[in-house]
Amino acid sequence: MSRPSEHTSAVSRVLLVEDDPGDVFLVRELLAEVDARIELTVAGTVAEAVRSGQLAAADCVLLDLQLPDLAGRDPLDALRALRDQAPLYCAICVLTGLDDEHLGAAAMAEGAQDYLVKGSVDGSLLARSVRYAVERRRAERNAVRLREAQLERAESARVERGLLPRLLLDGSFVAANPFYRPGRRSPLGGDFYDALRCPDGSVHAIIGDVAGHGPDEAALGALLRVSWRALALSGLGEPAVLPALQQVLNSERHERALFTTMCTMALFETDGQVRVKARIAGHPPPIMLRPDPTELPHEVGPPLGVLADPKWPAVTTALQPDWALMLYTDGLIEGWSGPDQLDRLWNTGLLALLEQHRETELSALPGRLVEQAVNLNGGPLGDDVAILLLRDGGPHR
Repeated sequence: MSRPSEHTSAVSRVLLVEDDPGDVFLVRELLAEVDARIELTVAGTVAEAVRSGQLAAADCVLLDLQLPDLAGRDPLDALRALRDQAPLYCAICVLTGLDDEHLGAAAMAEGAQDYLVKGSVDGSLLARSVRYAVERRRAERNAVRLREAQLERAESARVERGLLPRLLLDGSFVAANPFYRPGRRSPLGGDFYDALRCPDGSVHAIIGDVAGHGPDEAALGALLRVSWRALALSGLGEPAVLPALQQVLNSERHERALFTTMCTMALFETDGQVRVKARIAGHPPPIMLRPDPTELPHEVGPPLGVLADPKWPAVTTALQPDWALMLYTDGLIEGWSGPDQLDRLWNTGLLALLEQHRETELSALPGRLVEQAVNLNGGPLGDDVAILLLRDGGPHR
């Protein structure tokens, strides 16, 4: 949050929390002597400053540490109470007496930006201290925001590594081209994908989308992906994978209504013939890119986390030589399209785009599709987009 005066005028709004009328008069006179661009308001106590709303509008507070409502208590209690109630952009400069100058250093350790000793201040020093306190508070906030941004980027990178793995397809008959782009609403989303070769030579792949955006959904997506990889490599058996993932989702989701769409597929090669078995849990169906763009034959079951005893039928399809499949999340097809931006792209629009890109190299196809979807949408897509291209990568290729 920025300081109010940055958006209104160059005048600093200073709140003086002081109960002594003589000291209030002195502060006003000192500021008047140097024609400081300071708008001064006064509150007799910290409680009055908060209750009146003056604190919320102040760029800087001049605080007397010896207030009557805190008599007999630690003088720094006034600073702590004010600090806890002040806006994040508000600087605090404390006023001490000649006999308790040591409190100034203690106050800065508690969060004040500067301190002044009553009776040792002229107008120029007072005005400079206010400016210094405001600038120091701004620098502190900027440093905090920079650190927060660095931590957020580091956390995003860690989660993204969990969402976007290194595919384990070495030695398989399948080649892959993955693609991911975060949406504009959040740098972290719940889209994920993976593909690997199992010990029996079959290749398994998954693409999924946890409903929602943010670090919780991203962490859940990473957990589901890692769980899927462990299940696929364990030899559990393809029919048992989705039920097991639903158990993981139900036990780990932070909201009971949270669901996940998912598509899993297993590819088997026998005597040069590749067959794919696909199961769809509320997810957009994969597309066969060759010889013509068309949806892979499928049946759609419910998303994970919706029904207590769901069924996800498997549909097996024989693939032609030089086959290519595209798995994707709904962020690719939910953008607007058409001259009046009244319709979504949806599956039919995506098939039309793929028809236009029949000659595009598969490695470049995901990026081209997303850029075209962005252009049709008239700006960045609102949701994350994950795409996983699987294609014939056998020895004869």
